[in-house]
Amino acid sequence: MALDKSTFETIAPSRFISFTFPNPSLSNSLLRISVLDSPIYPLKSPRVAAMFVPKRRESDWIFSTESGHFQLLHNSPGISRLILVGNLPINDSSPPEFYRRPVDNDESLQSGLEVSLKPLFLALSPKSCFENGIPEIPILRYEDNVVRSVVLGRFIGSLVGEMVVEDVEIEGRIELVSCPKREFRRRLRFKRMPNFIQTEIPILPKMGLGCDSAGIGEVEFLPDIGVLVHPYLAPMAASLKLVGSYIEDRIRSGFKPKSLCLGVGGGALLAFLRNQLDFVVVGVEADEQVVSVAKQYFGLEDDGHIKIWVGDAMDYIERLAHQSCDKNSDCVETEFDVVMVDLDSSDVRTGVCAPPLDFVRKHVLLAVRSVLCDNGLLAINVIPPSGSFHEIIVHEFGEVFSELYQIDVGNGENFVLIATKSPVTFPVSDCENSFLSKLKVVLSDAFMDSIRKM
Repeated sequence: MALDKSTFETIAPSRFISFTFPNPSLSNSLLRISVLDSPIYPLKSPRVAAMFVPKRRESDWIFSTESGHFQLLHNSPGISRLILVGNLPINDSSPPEFYRRPVDNDESLQSGLEVSLKPLFLALSPKSCFENGIPEIPILRYEDNVVRSVVLGRFIGSLVGEMVVEDVEIEGRIELVSCPKREFRRRLRFKRMPNFIQTEIPILPKMGLGCDSAGIGEVEFLPDIGVLVHPYLAPMAASLKLVGSYIEDRIRSGFKPKSLCLGVGGGALLAFLRNQLDFVVVGVEADEQVVSVAKQYFGLEDDGHIKIWVGDAMDYIERLAHQSCDKNSDCVETEFDVVMVDLDSSDVRTGVCAPPLDFVRKHVLLAVRSVLCDNGLLAINVIPPSGSFHEIIVHEFGEVFSELYQIDVGNGENFVLIATKSPVTFPVSDCENSFLSKLKVVLSDAFMDSIRKM
């Protein structure tokens, strides 16, 4: 069915339209054109931009789903309408499982295509864009650091929906040797937020790699659970510096420190706390399939030192807070030295928000406070969708906890909020603190040194 040109004369918030168009550069070839309008109606003249799908990435969720388009638009501030141009995906029952970045970047071909498609871009622009003459349509570039990738598995969770586990090679650091250092990661992504990496861990080739050895898709890789590479996880672990003296006292008294982790994902933080810092960890994850994927691909072990409970995190914390146990009976632990929260809510039209608004309710925060030891600490990953959300979360946490601290993750999106049940007291010297010494070995000093009291 032919499209009516008048359809595109005005912005219709959240409208998504996709159609094919003859490729002016290749005869007998079609392009896929997608037009997405921002959920936020522009107060002034709307701005239109176009983006070309990277070659061989046409089937990626980022470029082939409506939710992926919303994320691209969300990451393009000030754009009211995004026009996405790409080749049609490979006509197959399943997307390609292996990707290799093209050696030739086809810059000249794309440049010619940009010129040829300019009349189309103008035809797809709202009438109000022409009030001051013919508008310029900027071409946005999608860039990431993926050199190669291979899909290890696709799964469907009862709550999170479709998800994919993939191994990727990313652009390596340039070393003072004959070749760059090759870097490999394992990632967990959800289709509902396709441009958001839920979990990322380092992986190591089973047989070892040199500069010229085979890589992704050619050799077997194993998870490396001793390093945190996901942007906000290392800062969350760095928060333990504030209670380092208390944890050291616990260890010297013969107790293992205990952590409650609300939100498991791939389990990178849980495995790090267990294996690097010798914590006993309880994890709470809402989707059982996510836990299964974490065990199969990300090195998570559900043993005597890591226990996983499947269910809603807020229901669990409130039940734990109200649980009354006879001190002489065997029961679930109800006090933790640390509670770490990695929960988010997502809307493809507005992006990711962490934590969910429901978590910021006073009765939930009081429940969290009640399961902490007197010198306990809460560390939470925060992705504020707005400045007002930041103010709200700081105010609400400040009403319940004794002191608040913050670590800027440095990526322009996340920060780690730290709340303590009691005022933090620092000893005169940490030189005798073996726990802090261990923490400094496995984490960058940069995050521990950037803890700021609010």
